[in-house]
Amino acid sequence: MRETTGGFPVNDTLYTISTWVIPALLAITLHEAAHGFVALRFGDRTAWQQGRVTLNPFKHIDPVGTILLPGLLIFMRAPFLFGYAKPVPVNFRALNNPKRDMVWVAAAGPATNILLALAAGLLAHLAVLLPLPAANWAILNIENAILINVVLALFNIIPLPPLDGGRVAVGLLPDSLARPFARLEPYGMPILLGLIFILPLIGRQVGMDLNVLGWVLGQPVDWLVNLVIRLTGNG
Repeated sequence: MRETTGGFPVNDTLYTISTWVIPALLAITLHEAAHGFVALRFGDRTAWQQGRVTLNPFKHIDPVGTILLPGLLIFMRAPFLFGYAKPVPVNFRALNNPKRDMVWVAAAGPATNILLALAAGLLAHLAVLLPLPAANWAILNIENAILINVVLALFNIIPLPPLDGGRVAVGLLPDSLARPFARLEPYGMPILLGLIFILPLIGRQVGMDLNVLGWVLGQPVDWLVNLVIRLTGNG
């Protein structure tokens, strides 16, 4: 009999984690590197000087947000996956045109995740050529890569600072609205954590579905995943 931990076979748990680690690291690393690269192109060298315009995942990993939190959720077989990397530092005032270029810097991360999802879908055509055990493992990685990148892209375009969508909104709104909206940034992460963890917990206690992010992201995620699958010839 295989050793178990918390009711789950250890080998099964490690295998599951192994199919999430690579796509998650690639999705997070390239998302953050894209912000730094575009910021550099538009005149801000802050991320470059701090070594964040790199494909080295260790430069972007946050021990809690990138490793501990997602790993715990996977181990617990939670119905959702949440994590974050160290934000790439951007000095928006150093950009050539701060208000306009902020939009491009912010949009670079989600756009990169969509491209990665498409690339993963295309790789599925090569994965099936591998020996069966390796092919099964590779296909699980690819499926998870598509899902992670789609979720990361759509989650980040939620129009709430400090998410990318919030910064895009700040860049597009007239100054009279952009300034007060930007002042939400210090409260953005507590609001998100409340929506992800606290509100659903309260809902379970009172017998209501208060998974607001699930309502907002569920159908768009399913639609975009299916679109990626069709566009890459896997439908």
